Amino acid sequence: MIFLSDNLKRYRLLKNLTQEDVADYIKVTPQSVSKWERGESYPDITFLPALANIFETSIDTLIGMDIIRSEETRLNIHKKASDFQRSGDYQAAKKVYRDALLTYPNQPGMILGLASVLALQDNSEEAIELMERGLPLSINEKQKATIRAVLCFLYLKCRNKKKANHLAASLPHKRESREIILPLISNGLNDDEINMNIRNIIIGDDE
Repeated sequence: MIFLSDNLKRYRLLKNLTQEDVADYIKVTPQSVSKWERGESYPDITFLPALANIFETSIDTLIGMDIIRSEETRLNIHKKASDFQRSGDYQAAKKVYRDALLTYPNQPGMILGLASVLALQDNSEEAIELMERGLPLSINEKQKATIRAVLCFLYLKCRNKKKANHLAASLPHKRESREIILPLISNGLNDDEINMNIRNIIIGDDE
C-alpha cells in the first residue's frame, strides 16, 4: 500500500472534501484519516470499498495497483533486454526497447536502455543522441552516472576528446569514476578498447 497515503489525500482534495468529511462517511475519527494520509497507519481493508466509493474510483487505483503494474512491466522489459544483451543478442535487445518506446515514449529508462544497446552495437551517433535526450529526464542517479560514463567513451570514439574529458571529470561512482576514466582518455584508446569499456560499464564483468 505504498501509494495509498498519497492517493487518499489527492482524491480527497480533488473531491473538495475535508478529513472530517471522510471520517464522518466511514465512521472513524478525523485523526485516523490524518494518520492514513501521513502514512503513519493504514485503513482496515474493510474500509477500502467505502473509500473508493467516496472518491468515485476503484480500489486498485486507490492503492496504486496501476502504478505498481506499470513499474513491474517496465522492470520486465529491462530484464528481458538485459538477458539478450548478456547473451550477445543486441538486435533482439534493441527491438525490445524500440517496441517499449512505442508505449513509453518519454520514459528515461527506456530511452537510455535503447541508447545502451546502440552503444554496444557500435551505433555511436544515435546512442549519443538518445543519451543526451534521456539524461535530463532521469532521476536515477546511478543510472545517470553509468550513462555518463558510457557517453565519455562514445564522445571519445567520435573524436570529441574535449567533451569526453569534461564529462569524465563529473563522474562519482566506483566503476564510472573520474579516477578510472580520465586516465584512460588521456592515455588514448583504440576502438576495440573503447568498446570493451562500454560493454563493461553497461553489462558488467562476466563473473
